[in-house]
Formats: sequence, C-alpha cells, structure tokens
Amino acid sequence: MNLRPHRKKAIEVDITPLIDVVFLLLIFFMVSTTFDRETQIEVELPEAAGEEAQTTADMLDITIDASGTFYVNQQEVINTEIETLKKAITKAAGEQKDLPVIINADAKTPHQSVMTVMDAASQLGFLHMTFSAHKPKNP
Repeated sequence: MNLRPHRKKAIEVDITPLIDVVFLLLIFFMVSTTFDRETQIEVELPEAAGEEAQTTADMLDITIDASGTFYVNQQEVINTEIETLKKAITKAAGEQKDLPVIINADAKTPHQSVMTVMDAASQLGFLHMTFSAHKPKNP
C-alpha cells in the first residue's frame, strides 16, 4: 500500500494560441486600416507686443465680416463656397504664390469661415498667412 501523499499537478494555462490570435488580429487591423494624411495649415501667429506691420501693395488682403461674407482685396466674393473663394484669390494674386495673405476677421465671424479661407489659400499654394488684430484701447 502506497501511503505517500500524491503531489497535485500544477494547473497551467497555455496562452500560446491566445498570443497567436492577438497577432492575427493585429495584422488584420493593420492591413485593413487606411491611413489618411492630414493636411497641416502653417500659420504665422502674431506676437503679443511688436511693431505695426508695414503695408505694401504686394499682399493679399482677405476680409471676413460678421456674417461670413468674404472680401478679397476689398472686392466682395459672390458666395461663401470654397471654389468661388479660390477663383477670387487666384484672380487677385495672379501667378504670385509667395504673397503674404492677411486675414482680417470680425470678432463675431464664424470659425468655419476663417478655416475656409485658410484651406482655400493653403490649397492654392500660399504659405505665409497672418491674422490682423487691433490693439485694445485700454491696456
């Protein structure tokens, strides 16, 4: 008669198949996912303190009023569609893509209108964009 206590076999969980499934899922998601390249708009932000910018004739002035109407070099754009705005910018700038773009937006202008102007200018190849601001009357 054998009176020795039997050692219980340790329970082991084999996770090798689980790791295989995880890697297969990882590969599946990497292959099936499409990566879109986001466009970045480079904007030259104004400094808090500085001199007033010199005005020159060689610039593209785009104004947006409170209702979202666009003006390119003080000429009103017919509607607020991006294609119409791009045509107006191309007409005003001609072949010069290195002109600085000055964006004058009313304080109550919808943000979407400002983004439309920035997108249109960026898509046409304009890289130097600046926002116009007024100094507060009582500092």
